[in-house]
Amino acid sequence: MSLLALLFALFCERGLTHLLHLRELRWLDPYFDQAERALAGRSGAIVGVAALLLVALPVLPVVLVARWLDPRLLGLLEFAFAVGVLLFSFGPRDLKDEVDDYVAALEGRDHEEAARRGEDLLESSPTALGSGAREAVEEAIFIQANNRIFGVIFWFMVLGAGGAWLYRVSDMLRRRAAIEAARRGVPRVQGDLGSVLVVLHGILAWLPARLTALAYAFAGSLEDAVGNWRSAVQQLGPASGVLDRAEDLLAHVGKGSLQPSLAEVPAEQIDVATARGAWRIVQPALWIWLAAIALLVITGAVV
Repeated sequence: MSLLALLFALFCERGLTHLLHLRELRWLDPYFDQAERALAGRSGAIVGVAALLLVALPVLPVVLVARWLDPRLLGLLEFAFAVGVLLFSFGPRDLKDEVDDYVAALEGRDHEEAARRGEDLLESSPTALGSGAREAVEEAIFIQANNRIFGVIFWFMVLGAGGAWLYRVSDMLRRRAAIEAARRGVPRVQGDLGSVLVVLHGILAWLPARLTALAYAFAGSLEDAVGNWRSAVQQLGPASGVLDRAEDLLAHVGKGSLQPSLAEVPAEQIDVATARGAWRIVQPALWIWLAAIALLVITGAVV
């Protein structure tokens, strides 16, 4: 049932992307802002507990509804609910549409629009993504695919609809914290609410990021991807944040898997080819995930 709900949600998501404007609304922004004001200047255990509650409270109704629907109408209501939750958990925007908009701006030589579209992909992330705009956007595509697609799928298969929504809520709160810090022009203080939310999201992203990186490697140049995987492990030690390590791994492996296909691209086309190529790695990686999930379902490992 989970696999069918996932496949149906992915199919509907491609067809209904332009109608799903509600998932672009920042529902949780006031929720985070109020909690941040209440915890201003605090750190330690109380902030950790508050962060856990902040993530858990929006997820609890989804978990309760899913459990209540489970036995009703042979699970059909639960199926419909799971599809609905998935549709709102993917996003906030369709990644392919964002890449297409960015590429269209580049091809139209609209540099201002291309910069704006690139910023949408970067989301003012606190993680350093690269030295130039091309590299930053390339890495952002690989990272956003995990945030918007693969992480949601992983936690949906593990915990059901509540798991998918858990991952989305943690990402929305983490992103809000990053945007607020960037807007104020002040760095996050270790132990404050924003930094704890980053750690929580990093913990949830840890395993799906590595499975996604593995799929990237098989979707492109396996040898180059493995080499970049080793490089990423060596460059970022244990002192780095858990989310930083996950995002750096996704960026390194994604770029390695894509690199050989860019070798003969003319210089004037490299920006467009890089963005399109990054999506061409993400798309087959998704098919690899779906094939692996189907195999697990067939063997009875998941239901």
